[in-house]
Amino acid sequence: MKKIFIIGLAISTISLGVNAQGGFGGLKGKKTAAAVDTTKKTGAPSVTPVVTPITSSSSVPPPKPGKTYDTTIVGGFGEVVLKSLRNETLADRKTDRSKNPLEYEHLREDDWLYSEFIWREIDAREKMNQSFIYPGKDNTGDQRFFSILLNAIQNDNVAAFSAEGGDDRFTKQLAYDDISKMMKGKLDTILVQNATFPTVYDTSIIIDTKFAPNPDSIYTFRLKEQWIVDKEAGRLFCRIIGIAPVAKIVVNGKSTTKTLFWVYYPELRKSLNKYNVYNPKNYAGRMTWEELFESRFFSSYIVKSSNNNPNDKSLSQLFKNPLFRLLEGENIKERIFNYEQDLWSY
Repeated sequence: MKKIFIIGLAISTISLGVNAQGGFGGLKGKKTAAAVDTTKKTGAPSVTPVVTPITSSSSVPPPKPGKTYDTTIVGGFGEVVLKSLRNETLADRKTDRSKNPLEYEHLREDDWLYSEFIWREIDAREKMNQSFIYPGKDNTGDQRFFSILLNAIQNDNVAAFSAEGGDDRFTKQLAYDDISKMMKGKLDTILVQNATFPTVYDTSIIIDTKFAPNPDSIYTFRLKEQWIVDKEAGRLFCRIIGIAPVAKIVVNGKSTTKTLFWVYYPELRKSLNKYNVYNPKNYAGRMTWEELFESRFFSSYIVKSSNNNPNDKSLSQLFKNPLFRLLEGENIKERIFNYEQDLWSY
């Protein structure tokens, strides 16, 4: 009897499994019925809910490539310095310190017994020349000498001239905007990947600073001078003709110098009288920048001479050894000094 009961139980279990498979198989390919709201009254028409399909972000068409501008200010010069609202010193100092420089003594060309052009460089890293890169500020603005040159070009109508190709004859005048572009770099475009749509690349307009000088690299200033022995006055004269800031830039991993522009010194003298030179020993003993150049209160070295130079080459082109260049510069100084001394008879 037990065997008959166990066999019957097994047969009933198998039949239930087959019915279950058939029930679930009938649901394949059919949509599930919508849930019925049992809170509604009987006899009310049934409303089938509308299901809004959710679209993926990939089906949204990507936007067109855009254009952005990089407004990063590159440089560090030309900063607007706020003026003090009170007197910074105990003295009743005038705000306008400008004054007219002394007129040069007239030198008649027919009286020139000897003349020579000299190019020399002032390295502001030397202890005697550290006033050229003094970063202080007062009511006249930034006290760095390069900033004073920029202010003179921008506000005092002092002309700047191109130094492209080694030109130092003041042949091509530059506007202040040209100098500003030179300091900040040139405009360029690059492709930037869109953050939302990785397949879209936007055009970004940037300032390429590859050939733009760093403000800290402008510590050299080149002077063009003319030395004249005047037989009427019986003495040696030195007149500065032009000043040019020289920057160091890195090209292909190598450091090289770049002359930014030239300024005609006789036109710059009046602007230089507005600014006082930093004096590390005595604040009351300061002089103007015009007085510094006229009294030659700076240290420099000669980089080129017009005498015995038929190929118009600088000392760096004639002598590869920097020590020999310095020695040749000292020889040029001694030659000019001896020429003047030999004219005198005792």
